[in-house]
Amino acid sequence: MPRTHLAVAGTSIDCADPVQLAHFYLALLGGELLWENSESVGLRTQSGLCIVAQTVENYIPAVWPSTSIVHFDVDAGGDLAGSVAYAVECGAREAAEQPDPRWRVLLDPAGHPFCITTEVYDS
Repeated sequence: MPRTHLAVAGTSIDCADPVQLAHFYLALLGGELLWENSESVGLRTQSGLCIVAQTVENYIPAVWPSTSIVHFDVDAGGDLAGSVAYAVECGAREAAEQPDPRWRVLLDPAGHPFCITTEVYDS
């Protein structure tokens, strides 16, 4: 019997401190804590995305803009400046290099870049 398409179960993010990183994303994106232990923390955002922050020994943060990585695009809901300010309150910091005025690149507490944008794809 042929297989059907697979489904994404979640997105794992490497870091040195999974508790700190997971609680940052909970504050930023809302949702619920699924589990928390010394090696990993799982959460489900209010939009349904499952994120697993996982400990990696000798973790080295990504370097923006030169590291090829997957990153989150976060919906600013029409208020880019206000959303950036909120992300900074949650623990993010703005990246020094900003390639396009339609979005802002920020770094999470583990150094992973993510974008906040008003350019959102409607389904």
